[in-house]
Amino acid sequence: MLGVSANTTSHNEKIISAVGGGLSIAGIMWVMHFLGQAQLLTMQSSIMIIASMGASAVLLFAVPHGALSQPWAVIGGHLISAVLAITSVKYLGHGPWVAAFAVGGSIGVMYYLRCIHPPGGATALTIVVGGADIDALGYQFLWLPLGINILVIMAIAIIFNGFFNWRRYPVHLAHKLKRAIGAPSNEREHELTQEDFAAAMQELDSYVDITPDGLTDLLELAKKHAEKNITHPQSIIAGRIYSNGKLGRLWSIRQVVDASPQNTHASKDRVIYKVLAGDGGYETHMCLRSEFHKWARFEVEKHNQQWVKVEEQKA
Repeated sequence: MLGVSANTTSHNEKIISAVGGGLSIAGIMWVMHFLGQAQLLTMQSSIMIIASMGASAVLLFAVPHGALSQPWAVIGGHLISAVLAITSVKYLGHGPWVAAFAVGGSIGVMYYLRCIHPPGGATALTIVVGGADIDALGYQFLWLPLGINILVIMAIAIIFNGFFNWRRYPVHLAHKLKRAIGAPSNEREHELTQEDFAAAMQELDSYVDITPDGLTDLLELAKKHAEKNITHPQSIIAGRIYSNGKLGRLWSIRQVVDASPQNTHASKDRVIYKVLAGDGGYETHMCLRSEFHKWARFEVEKHNQQWVKVEEQKA
């Protein structure tokens, strides 16, 4: 209900993102302080623009390969929103509806120009409610402080993320410098499963606000996982957890909570199972062991809040 997503990134990735975001804000504040000392910018307006850059830092360092984090989205989102907001204030004043118009208009224009960047809306709002210091700058606000802020945060994003080959920024550099990911050359005849996508997400080790290139990589990694462990489990054992290997609404995870003793005749050999996730969630049923074996594709276990094949964790 709350939309809490599964954790698919390592501790290292989280720490790198936090350090990068902190360094970017420190860099912007240092530049703004220098400009303030040179009397090129009032301190109040420099602090206000830092607010929207903080939101950009989250995207550039926590989701560097996301569609909302790419250069055109960052540059266009901020500058286009700023132009609209400055023009609105110049001709319409500072009424409450002007703030609504500036933010709503920015969203629409960013959509049409394919540069959606949520912090752009914060920049537009900053201009409308920022007060006399920002009003005095007028269209100069576009390059000082806004343009300088954008240049600094993007430069730090490119340099910092460049030290880690899996998160090079912009995203096209990551794909250009990385060898193509491909599944083995055998025929692609195996169906992808929910667990394959979960394993691929963990292997990417990045919070995915997906781009076409990122989706391609994710699909290739999922295909590699799909080509492993395609047979049914050798036996169905009480206490263990199994998946049917389906996708979407048909996917299901079941735990065998009890089973008939060994050497029970096949017609009476039954298992009791509980659905842990997916189709038929949290229901308990009983069926023949042979029926369950036919349903089960492989054994799974929970790893980093994701259901993955047991064989992958033991390898």
